[in-house]
Amino acid sequence: MSRSAPAPAAGLDAVLLALADPTRRAILERLSRGQARVTDLAQPFSISLNSVSKHIRVLERAKLVQRRVRGREHVLSIDPKPLDHAAAWIDAQRALWARRLQTLDDLLQEEDRAHARARKGRR
Repeated sequence: MSRSAPAPAAGLDAVLLALADPTRRAILERLSRGQARVTDLAQPFSISLNSVSKHIRVLERAKLVQRRVRGREHVLSIDPKPLDHAAAWIDAQRALWARRLQTLDDLLQEEDRAHARARKGRR
């Protein structure tokens, strides 16, 4: 039986997918300095305008980029809010694993102390 992911997880998946590609990260980096036309965004890349547009659509699906149409020009701007959600998830995962690893370290250190006491008792 297939279950669909909850909306927040789906949004996180879209953001992580968008960030997985270096071209999309470069587009976001450029937009972090201010809005830009699609044609201006495409200029530094050695790929077609159509390919850049596909990357932009992925960013739009992740809600990282907003498009405004002015006549024939499509102007894009960044929306960093979805990045905040991804950063919160990453921070939560980091904290979870830090706690788990600390618990493991504590157990291993206690085991080392127990072994040391047992060796000392045999002497």
